[in-house]
Amino acid sequence: MFYPNTTTQGSFDLLVIGGGINGTGIAADAAGRGLSVCLCEQDDLAQHTSSASSKLIHGGLRYLEHYEFRMVREALTEREVLMAKAPHLIHPLRFILPHQPHLRPAWLIRAGLFLYDHLGPRQHLQGSQYLSLDRDGPLKPEFHTGFAYSDCWVDDARLVVANAQAAYEGGAKILPRTRCLRATRQNDLWHIELKTENQPPYSVTAKALVNATGPWAVQVLEHCLHTKSPHSLRLVRGSHLVVPRLYEGTQAYILQNEDRRIVFAIPYWDQFTLIGTTDCEYQGDPAQVQITEEEQSYLLDIIQRYFRQAPTEVVHRFSGVRPLFNDQAQDPSAVTRDFSLKVSTNANGLAPLLSVFGGKLTTYRVLAEQALDLLSPFFPQMNPSQTAHTALPGGEYPLNQQAVQERYPWLDQSLLQRWIKQYGCRVESLLDSVQTLEDLGPLLSASMHLYGRELDYLCQYEWAQTAEDILWRRTKLGLFLSPSDCAAVEDYLKANRPKH
Repeated sequence: MFYPNTTTQGSFDLLVIGGGINGTGIAADAAGRGLSVCLCEQDDLAQHTSSASSKLIHGGLRYLEHYEFRMVREALTEREVLMAKAPHLIHPLRFILPHQPHLRPAWLIRAGLFLYDHLGPRQHLQGSQYLSLDRDGPLKPEFHTGFAYSDCWVDDARLVVANAQAAYEGGAKILPRTRCLRATRQNDLWHIELKTENQPPYSVTAKALVNATGPWAVQVLEHCLHTKSPHSLRLVRGSHLVVPRLYEGTQAYILQNEDRRIVFAIPYWDQFTLIGTTDCEYQGDPAQVQITEEEQSYLLDIIQRYFRQAPTEVVHRFSGVRPLFNDQAQDPSAVTRDFSLKVSTNANGLAPLLSVFGGKLTTYRVLAEQALDLLSPFFPQMNPSQTAHTALPGGEYPLNQQAVQERYPWLDQSLLQRWIKQYGCRVESLLDSVQTLEDLGPLLSASMHLYGRELDYLCQYEWAQTAEDILWRRTKLGLFLSPSDCAAVEDYLKANRPKH
């Protein structure tokens, strides 16, 4: 095994700080336009906010109440673009909204859904409709009517990795677990000191610098770049629960609460239901965010108010810090999910610094495109963006499961289904030179058919280094594996991880 690009030296057109969805999206766009790019991330790719979302590619139905029409239109347009870019990671999802007249009148919901259907293009998704709810369904019998509409589910952490792969395949250097210690402008260049785990600091130069560090954006500006931030951020904690599956079917539910917030209940990896999210002001270290007892009770109370079956246990909990652009809204749930991009230069009008404030998962590609457009005057040789029409790695073409199964008849069908859902057509790279079951290496989990070969692939092609990287971000196998299986993964990585 090897880890691609774990060290580097040299000079680049662009250095991106931050390995979440915005940073990797900017790196992918920049590499595709012909720039030399380096991306550094202090932890693993998607380790923080970008793997702690509600896993949705959506226009944001509730943002219509705050008159965010442009942002919703942009997000709905991107929904179509991203479905085509990553069809293995993004799938249509039908939402049901049980109606409670005292919270929102039917005419208001109908009007909102009409706008949602028509503000942006909708070529592949079913439109909204009024429903009479099934008396024998999963909801309590007092919910008689409701509405249905369409959005999309996404594997958020894998979307980040796919963008990192696209950047890498365009020539970018991807440096996870590499901290930016400091960056200064000298002679119209950025001089950046980097520190990779278990290695001494080293320096690189770049013509332009991007600060895409999410919740750390202001901190990086003030402590690493020694410059004043042009904006403040509202850090908002969003927490989620994973419980055993509450109901049959592929539909999700959007549940209204008395505080006028909404909570989703979403089918999750076949055996579970994902419940979220909360919106709470957060003041601590974004790396240490955790769900509170109050948040868990809040989410469970809403579920128990709507569903016949209450959750029997909580299988998993996760929280993330959303770095929202501070628009001075008093209610955290009303703070805009829009973004702001700010560019500054030195006295000669060179060595640009672009900082990203705010944003949301669905509009990461537009954010990246606009960021590179703002930097285009500094790179006259830069090509136009191709990201709207270029598939992400794994989504280049549909993989015929039956054809792969016929080629590898000894491969477990459920394993192949999981691989196709996670890796798309890159399954063919995973199976390259594999002839027999023994070529997949040691069996680390019999229940989930996890073999050493998959770990090798994730380390070699997706920058995974630890069991947590693999079990909770590259895959969600942590939900399924026993403690002994997890220990087997740890042992395999220790035995096969190369020494730097």
